[in-house]
Amino acid sequence: MQNHVLLALALLAGLRACVAYEYEHEFWLRTDGSGSVQVTGRPALWAAFKGMGSADDPERTVTREAARALFERSGLRVRRVTLTHRAGRPYLLVAADFADVNRLTGTPAFPDLRLSVRRDGEWLRLEGEWRRPEAAPEVGPRDREGQMATRFHLPSRVYEHRNAAAGVERGNIVAWRQDVEHALDGEALLLGARMDSRSILGSTVMLFGAAIGVALVLLALGLWLTARRGRKGLERGGGQDPTSRSTSGLA
Repeated sequence: MQNHVLLALALLAGLRACVAYEYEHEFWLRTDGSGSVQVTGRPALWAAFKGMGSADDPERTVTREAARALFERSGLRVRRVTLTHRAGRPYLLVAADFADVNRLTGTPAFPDLRLSVRRDGEWLRLEGEWRRPEAAPEVGPRDREGQMATRFHLPSRVYEHRNAAAGVERGNIVAWRQDVEHALDGEALLLGARMDSRSILGSTVMLFGAAIGVALVLLALGLWLTARRGRKGLERGGGQDPTSRSTSGLA
């Protein structure tokens, strides 16, 4: 029975990992607010959410050139623009770097996203909202199917989140999901998380350094105890080397 339960859990985990989104923002953030973003979606949803091209003929008007220009005009450094296909349908992908996540809101590339990362005492707090722009064009019923997501790979351990779909994954990944149909109807997706202000890398280096420090102290203590025992042994023997004593006896 236990084996069946474990197998079922493994299958569920695999299915969750294989969820394919019709439209997705994926962010990789650093503690200073800089980072990278990857946006993937069907051309019709790029038209509806980003205002690119024409919703009447998105597969022809939502182009790689237009996507690159949109992100560069918003101050991002574009690393890759790709047009892929899944189940015979096209998906446009843009990967880009930004200097400050707080400056993305209101730019041409992010009319649908409001984001803020700020210090809150000893913590960093992520707050935001994803919502379809009011002036966005309508799309056909075929493009209203499936799910969309906004996912964050945060730079440090997450201690609190606002209704992330799968909770905290691997200690620092949070994601929010929504039906495309609800998104197209204007439903907002609220984002929020509280995390450590130190990066995972920085914390790891500090722990590693502390471990090395403890090891050196223990090594020094061991050497000191060994030397101390040696001195006491010599004192008990009258300060004479045992080898020289036995040699003088033979003579």
